[in-house]
Amino acid sequence: MMRRRHYQLDRLLFAAVSLCLVWGCARDSSNVRYLGEPDHQYYQAEATNIAFPVTESYTEGTINSAAPRTIQNIEEAPLHDLTLAECLQTALQNSHIIRSGGTFLSSGNPIYTNPDRVSSIYDPALQESGVLFGNRGVEAALSAFDAQFTTSMLWGRNETVQNNAFFGGGLTPGGTLVAETGNFNAGLQKSFGNGGIVTLGHSVNYLQSNAAQLFPSAYSGNVQLQYQLPLLAGSGTEFTRIAGPIGQQFGGLTGVSQGVIIARINNDIALADFESAVRNMSKDVEDAYWDLYLAYRNYHTAMTAWESALETWRTAQIQLDLGSRTRAEVAQARDQLFAMEAAKENSQSNIFTSEVRLRRLMGLPVNDGSVLRPIDEPVSAELVPDWYASMTEALTHRVELRRQKWNIKSLELQLRAAHSLTRPRLDFISSYQVNGFGDHLLANTDNDVAGTAQGLNSFYETINQGDQTGWNLGLQMSMPVGFRSAQTQVRNYEIRLAKAQRVLSEQEQEISHELAVAFQELARAYATAQTNMNRLLAASENVKYLEPNVREGDKLLDDLLRAQTRNAEAEVAYYQSLVDYNKALTNLQYRKGVLLEHNGIYLAEGAWTAEAYNDSDRRAEARAYAMDEPFVFPAPEPFASSGPVDGVYSTVEEVSGDAPADMEETQPTENESSEVETASGTATLE
Repeated sequence: MMRRRHYQLDRLLFAAVSLCLVWGCARDSSNVRYLGEPDHQYYQAEATNIAFPVTESYTEGTINSAAPRTIQNIEEAPLHDLTLAECLQTALQNSHIIRSGGTFLSSGNPIYTNPDRVSSIYDPALQESGVLFGNRGVEAALSAFDAQFTTSMLWGRNETVQNNAFFGGGLTPGGTLVAETGNFNAGLQKSFGNGGIVTLGHSVNYLQSNAAQLFPSAYSGNVQLQYQLPLLAGSGTEFTRIAGPIGQQFGGLTGVSQGVIIARINNDIALADFESAVRNMSKDVEDAYWDLYLAYRNYHTAMTAWESALETWRTAQIQLDLGSRTRAEVAQARDQLFAMEAAKENSQSNIFTSEVRLRRLMGLPVNDGSVLRPIDEPVSAELVPDWYASMTEALTHRVELRRQKWNIKSLELQLRAAHSLTRPRLDFISSYQVNGFGDHLLANTDNDVAGTAQGLNSFYETINQGDQTGWNLGLQMSMPVGFRSAQTQVRNYEIRLAKAQRVLSEQEQEISHELAVAFQELARAYATAQTNMNRLLAASENVKYLEPNVREGDKLLDDLLRAQTRNAEAEVAYYQSLVDYNKALTNLQYRKGVLLEHNGIYLAEGAWTAEAYNDSDRRAEARAYAMDEPFVFPAPEPFASSGPVDGVYSTVEEVSGDAPADMEETQPTENESSEVETASGTATLE
């Protein structure tokens, strides 16, 4: 009867729930009535729309910057005389994110399109703290050797009907067996540099049952020490330092690039990338500095030309009134005046644009109330560098070569580790354990005749006695038939290494061509600067002797106007070639890989905590008293050096000559070459 009532109640409940569900899904929502006035702002007609993150999107220095200066908005502002050294220092201080001059105003500027790949001062630290596969830092690689502690505690109860006519323990045939269990496990595992793994484990199992047994409840378990050591694949300190412990690898996923050495090399590659970015920014800052200097020079030239054109027009106007000039000549003078005024406005606007470009590289606001003005004069002395010495410097100090050599060293080490995996996985396995059993977990003060008589009163007491022990010793082997994946991995690393070595050779060849062009540009810029200087002197002399004649009316006005134009063009060309020469000097240092040292820029890490320095001092003190072990060799061999190794030497006899000489005016004659004596020898101008 009870069972039937339960069944009927279940049917009634099921019918009620089904009715509610059907009515809830099929009812017309238009018949629903609500209280109050509706507010339709919550209506959503689409599922996707533009949303904005809840975060500030500006900085105080950016939002508070004044409007940029233009030729229509010129205000009096104090001049900030800026040296090149101060410019570089300010740029370095404000470049947490390293800027590039070539990406400014570009639609593909990586600061917008790929901000995660933009160089910054955080990049070395990001690599150092990397934890992902293929991008692990040293600390993450060392964490593979951290001891791992695991533990668990489970309780349970189980009741089962026994279909056994001989079941004892006071149960009737078909009775219920009740078992209450407890399970405790704890383990401590440590990996070593040789690939071995040591595991210390402890387990306790509790069982209370109404079955026929010696004790109604009992504790059993053991304390076990295990040791596993790879003998073939993944064996040895060299493999572990390169690829990481083989026991922690996931086949086909982690590869052989998770070791401490590879992580250290990745850090060096990140430092090389950072140094390259700082070097490029330094060159961009220097170029922008000289561009601003040239803009000021061009403005000065345009202003002088405008003043000369204005004076000429006024003179022509007076002479027109006196009848010595025609209206056509006066109109030509006025046309020249407006042309010079347009050139003056363009050059003045170019000053503002060049200043903004320099401010961007220096990390300064668009307008902070002051006007930047370069005060360093460009170098006008000739530099004749030595080709073989410069080539040696370039092949030794170029950061791109150092980065590629790190990549080659990493691939060489990974290839060694990959060869190790072409052998079977053969491990030595051993374990030793002390077993325990007892009616109680700890010592019991109650009189337990059965347990005491057999020495099984306490679980930990039997563990402490160590009478019940066990051990295992043997080998375990596994291998894929054919080693197809391992052989493919070796082949892949061989190809990657061959490509990296060929790339290094091409990089060295590319550097030689870049250096050759730098030499040619340096010679061209200096020769052009000398020629334009002579041109400027000649043009100035032409104007000087024409002006009196024009005032007297002896010469055509057109001759003076053309001479003034040529004089302005010669002055612009001279300073343009002089700035090009200084950029060529910078480019030479850049191509040789010594631009940072030339500018006094050196990379250094930030300060550590006081505890770190104390720990380093303690370790150094301990090693200071150590003795060399003649029978121990590093594996793999040392892969890093504090300075360049395998120096570059030329087999061609070197020709010296790198002393500077100031530019001098020359007076070449027709079909004749003239020589200018310099400190380094003779410079011939054809």
